[in-house]
Amino acid sequence: MVQPQSEPGHDPAPRSSAAAKLALRDQLLTSRNRRPLLERAQAARTIADQLSAASEVRRAATVAAYVAMGSEPGTAALLDALVATGKRVVLPVLLPDGDLDWAVYTGDQDLRPARFGLLEPVGERLGIEAVATADAVLLPGLAVSRRGERLGRGGGSYDRALGRVPVGTFTCVLLYDEEVGVAVPVEPHDRPVTAAASPAGITRFAQTF
Repeated sequence: MVQPQSEPGHDPAPRSSAAAKLALRDQLLTSRNRRPLLERAQAARTIADQLSAASEVRRAATVAAYVAMGSEPGTAALLDALVATGKRVVLPVLLPDGDLDWAVYTGDQDLRPARFGLLEPVGERLGIEAVATADAVLLPGLAVSRRGERLGRGGGSYDRALGRVPVGTFTCVLLYDEEVGVAVPVEPHDRPVTAAASPAGITRFAQTF
């Protein structure tokens, strides 16, 4: 398991290289892939319950979310819970340039296979700016620092999407417990999040960027 690293001070310069990010991603993905399936399933259920009960999600009319893949914390139960409570849920559609379009999710019967093993909604495309209409944004990641600095998979898709989200919107990355509070290499284009959800609970970050 990956252990949280100490963050005595915020000094992104020595940690901002692509090599540092690549090494950390490899470490985190190896740990995830070794996680037992039962533990993954339990984590998914717990995170779904926590986010469904979170005030930021309960009062949201529109929630931007995603379909988890591989060893990521699962989102199937969460998506079903959001739809069951009357939320308008929008999911990403990966564009050829790596940016994200969005479409409304109505159920797993309307998902189709896409590039890189993704599942995407088949509905009408809403445009890349649709994420700005969401009252809460739930997104994937590999780790987050104690300041809300998120480590993604390196494509930059969500950094672009987060750049369109209004300041003050609840933006929450779904993780396993030991992936919260990790010293994350930071680059100028990286966009922070306001919270992280893991089986241990929801951690909210004071934004000082």
